[in-house]
Amino acid sequence: MAERQRATLRSQWLGQQLRELRDESGLMIKEVAEYLQRDPGTVSRFESGFYPIRRPDLLALLDLYGISDRQQRESLMTLSQDVWQKGWWDGYATDVAGALIDYAWLESRAAHIRSFAAIVIPGLLQTPQYAETVIRINDTDATPEQIKRWHEMRMNRQQVLKGDGPPHLTAVLDEAVLRHQIGDAQVMAEQLSHLARCCAMPAVDIRVLPFNAGTPAGTYGTFEIFELPEPFPTVAYTETMAGAIYVESPKTERFTRTYAGHESLALGPAESLNLISALAEEWR
Repeated sequence: MAERQRATLRSQWLGQQLRELRDESGLMIKEVAEYLQRDPGTVSRFESGFYPIRRPDLLALLDLYGISDRQQRESLMTLSQDVWQKGWWDGYATDVAGALIDYAWLESRAAHIRSFAAIVIPGLLQTPQYAETVIRINDTDATPEQIKRWHEMRMNRQQVLKGDGPPHLTAVLDEAVLRHQIGDAQVMAEQLSHLARCCAMPAVDIRVLPFNAGTPAGTYGTFEIFELPEPFPTVAYTETMAGAIYVESPKTERFTRTYAGHESLALGPAESLNLISALAEEWR
């Protein structure tokens, strides 16, 4: 039996828009299926995102729903193309949770990534040794092969900051992130030295939220905000032991507001670099 298609974030977004267009047109799934000469179950899977719609069917639906606006049609076609596009991360689809595949895709598509870290350094800024230690801490039952694949994917994700037109990454790190020992002292010293070097990258802005900054803007822990180009929404991400949670705009406003609050209390870029460098020396 073939493995069931997983609904990715982008296929769900497309399906949601198709469902809204059908509702606005007043048509039933059965009527749309007859127009496309498809099974009603197939149309339902188009709208749920479990079966990505192909270009001819999408064009037919846009005509059926009376979508004549050029920008709207191009936006939906772009989204459809992205649903079918494969990336390097798909090679890890059998090794990691589907949510992480979506996460890597978001990193590759984002124009701006805002990250608030409360416990560990964000994955895009981790050294190999630090990353491996974090993975082992969180997955104590993992096999050596699993750890190898997860670690390999994390390191590959970092290439997004080194390519042409990288996303702008702004990271606010709670001071505790710099002081919590992950691995031995050498791992920490190398990680903080690497973090200091990352401060010099044109697309990276790292700020430290010190212990004495005052009342925090929120106490909910680590999260990321991905600002994507049209036609994609802004997406906020947070991870729990029960799994990953993705929230789309406009429901991302609380994340955006909390991030802005953390950033307003954080040290400036130069002061942050000085603190990171000083703590790197303390770990040596």
